[in-house]
Amino acid sequence: MRRWLLPLGLIALLLGLWQLASSTGAIADALSLEDYLVPSPAEIATSLWENRGLLAENAWVTLREILLGILCALAVGIGFAVLMHRWRVLRDAAYPLIVASQTIPIVVISPILLVWFGYGITPKIVIVALICFFPITVNALDGLRSVDPDAVKMMRSLNASRWQLFRRLEAPAALPSLFTGIKVSVVVAPIAAVFAEWVGAEAGLGRLIQSDTAYYLVARQFAAVVVLAAMALALIGLIALAERRVVHWR
Repeated sequence: MRRWLLPLGLIALLLGLWQLASSTGAIADALSLEDYLVPSPAEIATSLWENRGLLAENAWVTLREILLGILCALAVGIGFAVLMHRWRVLRDAAYPLIVASQTIPIVVISPILLVWFGYGITPKIVIVALICFFPITVNALDGLRSVDPDAVKMMRSLNASRWQLFRRLEAPAALPSLFTGIKVSVVVAPIAAVFAEWVGAEAGLGRLIQSDTAYYLVARQFAAVVVLAAMALALIGLIALAERRVVHWR
């Protein structure tokens, strides 16, 4: 109860202060803005309800981009981590390149992917996968390398094959670190999807936010952000539930 009540109480307090400051015009006066540019939580909730169909339609587009991007990052990241763990030469050669790849701004890559793949869902999936690839790969590799050496020696003394060693020892040991990487990916994936939609898209929450900016529909912008945050929180909750089921020994 305490884990739930404390965050909910803090959120209620912040929303109450926000509502009070917006109703009195304190935020607009402090920022030297018009009142309609600083919507209150009540106005945002009204916009959520009135635009629920539009928000749901665009949220589904963004959610597909996020899920498919994370799945692609999982498949490639886990496979690459296993290969680097298996062959040290590959790890020594590829690991610095993986780290260096994260220094390339996504703003540079996005227009190129847009030219290659067009305005469809493919470039968004690629961008999300590129963002999520690094935390998944690094955490999976660290998990595989965290196996107790004495346990490895014991299994080898029992004539365990390479596959048995991986399936019974290395893979279970890597699961906690892998789930950590997935959680990080789930947090950054919505940011990547929205940014990809800003570069060029026909639908999605990022595209909706961008169009609302041009027409000063600030309340609906905030509503889209609320939906995006709710999606991320729901995915985090699902990952945490899956972790409790899969990594049951923790």
